[in-house]
Amino acid sequence: MYIVILILHIIVSLFLVVVVLLQSGKAADLAGAFGGMGSQTAFGPRGSATLLSKATTVSAVIFMITSLSLSILATRSAGLGTSVLEDTTGKSAPASAPAKTQVPGIPVQQTPGKTVQIPLPPPSNSAPAQKAPAPAPAKK
Repeated sequence: MYIVILILHIIVSLFLVVVVLLQSGKAADLAGAFGGMGSQTAFGPRGSATLLSKATTVSAVIFMITSLSLSILATRSAGLGTSVLEDTTGKSAPASAPAKTQVPGIPVQQTPGKTVQIPLPPPSNSAPAQKAPAPAPAKK
């Protein structure tokens, strides 16, 4: 059903583009070229409805109906999936022990049958102390 409506929607949209491009504007006569209006109406003179204007109206209505139908079908089928949170079954993977890594530049002392690592000093959160400026030379 979705595929049929999608194909109809594509055909109607292409037809609508062609029909709109084939129409001539309301002010396409000689007076419209120089800025004159054929009558005093707000949007120009109203002519009789031609076959192209009727085809435009019908194809625009079909385009709107197929657009609404496609959006309704898309939202109905979108609700069938599961979310990431619903997919979990309450089983969590066991926490793995963090791997002990060797810090480059820190020597490791090994004794037979025993490995001893030298602990690092704790990091300081304060900024390094700044040196006091050197005193200015005395003037003579």
